[in-house]
Amino acid sequence: MSHVGHQLLSGALSGFATTVFLQPFDLLKTRMQQGDGRIKPRNHSSIILTTTREVITSNGVIGLWRGTAASLIRNVPGVALYMTSLTQLRTIMATSPYFSVIRKQTRENSSVLPALTSQGNLLAGATTRVGVGFLLNPFSVLKARFESNMYAYESLSGAFVSIVRQGPSELLRGFLASSLRDAPYAGLFIVFYEAIKHKTSNIVPQESHGTSTLIHGFSAASAGAIATMATHPFDVIKTKIQVRSEDRYQGFMRTIGTIWKLRGVAGYFDGASLRMSRKVLSSAIGWAVYEGVLILIRNSQVNSHVI
Repeated sequence: MSHVGHQLLSGALSGFATTVFLQPFDLLKTRMQQGDGRIKPRNHSSIILTTTREVITSNGVIGLWRGTAASLIRNVPGVALYMTSLTQLRTIMATSPYFSVIRKQTRENSSVLPALTSQGNLLAGATTRVGVGFLLNPFSVLKARFESNMYAYESLSGAFVSIVRQGPSELLRGFLASSLRDAPYAGLFIVFYEAIKHKTSNIVPQESHGTSTLIHGFSAASAGAIATMATHPFDVIKTKIQVRSEDRYQGFMRTIGTIWKLRGVAGYFDGASLRMSRKVLSSAIGWAVYEGVLILIRNSQVNSHVI
């Protein structure tokens, strides 16, 4: 299998693992963000508990995994394409003296990804995330609506056909808000992920594959937490646009104004704790799986050549 094939496989496994384990976080976040915001309790924790009870009461515990199929359709190819494209773009950029960084790679469990400057990581992360987001935005709309309880779709295919019939504007609904969320998130994430991973690797000896996996997971979780809080308002705006049909939520600027009018500053941080938890865990699991699988493949190939 080619290097690209290995990366696609690793990314797909990463997307599958994070989606299945963490779908309840996505579902609860969407439910919290979908409201019109006219009446809202002050206690954030009570909102989460109330929403969780409502879901379980209506659909049982399995209801927390509603929309998993739609999420898998969006996330498995999405994560595979994103991580593979990011790795390929970083490999190309590493050949440029403007972006390349020469690091001594002596440990067999060290990162298999190319090293770039902070500017290179920022540009690579932002560009790749927006490009993949554009291609898969229709599935993002599908995912958000399946997680919401505002649509009575009976099947994935029926839901997708319904969205397609409404035209290109519906397929790209929320893309601007998604881009303004994803570009800085992905750029900041890669910058902090690589910086934290590099520093941690110098402190903690990578004597085993397990240690390497822990370092990758810790670095990704830390980077995910920082990038999430910096970009969360755009996630709220994106969800409102994709889920609500009222005129006041038609368009990016109109949605910003509506949230401000109804909820003030707090409205832009609805579901922040859930997204933070989800992103920290998904980053830790996703990047540990991605780099871990690539390292295993690399080491197995090296061992097979030795034998």
